[in-house]
Amino acid sequence: MNKELMEALDVLEKEKEISKETLFEAIENSLITACKNHFGKSDNVKVEINRETCDFLCYAEKEVVEEEVEDDCLQISLEDAREIRSDAQPGDVIHVEIKSKEFGRIATQNAKNVILQKIREEERSVIYNQYFEKEKDIVTGIVQRYIGRNISINLGKADGILNDSEQVKSETFRPTERIKVYILEVKNTPKGPRILVSRTHPELVKRLFEAEVTEIRDGTVEIMSIAREAGSRTKMAVKSNNPNVDAVGACVGLNGVRVNSIVEELRGEKIDIINWDENPGNLIQNALSPAKIVAVFADPDEKTAKVVVPDYQLSLAIGKEGQNARLAARLTGYKIDIKSETQAKDAPGFRYEDYLDEYDEYDEDYEELDDGYGQETEYGEGYEEEYPEESSGGGYEEDGGSPEEEFEETYPEEGREDGYVEDGSGDEYEEEAEEYEDSEEYEEAAEDIKE
Repeated sequence: MNKELMEALDVLEKEKEISKETLFEAIENSLITACKNHFGKSDNVKVEINRETCDFLCYAEKEVVEEEVEDDCLQISLEDAREIRSDAQPGDVIHVEIKSKEFGRIATQNAKNVILQKIREEERSVIYNQYFEKEKDIVTGIVQRYIGRNISINLGKADGILNDSEQVKSETFRPTERIKVYILEVKNTPKGPRILVSRTHPELVKRLFEAEVTEIRDGTVEIMSIAREAGSRTKMAVKSNNPNVDAVGACVGLNGVRVNSIVEELRGEKIDIINWDENPGNLIQNALSPAKIVAVFADPDEKTAKVVVPDYQLSLAIGKEGQNARLAARLTGYKIDIKSETQAKDAPGFRYEDYLDEYDEYDEDYEELDDGYGQETEYGEGYEEEYPEESSGGGYEEDGGSPEEEFEETYPEEGREDGYVEDGSGDEYEEEAEEYEDSEEYEEAAEDIKE
């Protein structure tokens, strides 16, 4: 039993994570290479290694010839063959053992190089497969050194490259500092795996929440969308699949402990967590928080939205350098146009009546409405401030004014078919009008009553 070889293979398997079978194959190939260098040919050379004891046998298959031997590598004389096997006959194939100790220095060195090369290839393959499985995931690394503007990150068995374009401009790192990075891509190159990592990718925040929040890992809370401007602010929309679990509360944690740990890892980057809503109007309203919204007109087909906010909330809704509106647009997937109430008053598409199909018919069809003159139409908050001087076709009241007053001014001499009355005067009107059957007399009586 070859104990030394067995121990060496065990160490390699444990440290390099290379299987013993691969190492056995490497040794076999190295011995065949050594035979080729020593004898000039290796076509008839065979190597057998016992996987249990690590004992190996190297032999050459030679043909027994009775006549003169023409090729020592491929043929053997009958006399020599019978020394190995007494019943050998011309034409038989004899296994002639090859002593590896007889190999020269060059052949031995070549065999060693073959084994080392195979080990290096397998090690690179193992590392590549290991980190390829972690692609699109986060790992913890140690800052090693700056290579120009790039940073070399030790990820354990391999080094990752943090390019300048994937770095947060406000972050600075010191050697030996531990940081979490997102693996963007793993490439297999002749020099080994090349691992590209990032600190700016939005998925970094998502993976951090998955690692920190148990409800996200088990699927109770789902991250629906995320938008990020690295180093400044992140907006994240979450949805709960359990009505008894608050999605935002689960992500924030008790006293903010969960979100604060992520903010600390991201070096103070602000994180806004909002509730996901299938209604695009509600989702856009949530996405623009903390700004208050008066109205949202969303077009799901065109993926556009028009938003009206109070005058004093316009700057807050847009954000510094447009950041809040920009992140909300990325988060929702809608192109958002924001205007204040004053700006929206004269802007097409920002008023409620622009979306009422029968709005233009309201004034013409007053008499056909059953009881609509005293009915107040429901509008969004801020509608009264936005259109203080305009009357709604649905009977919108302003400053205590009633539709009845407007009717009396518009139709001072005309009666209503539905018997509209005001201030109790209709009783007298109806009693006297009943006495007249002809329309002319009816009209004269009406004039007399009004006078």
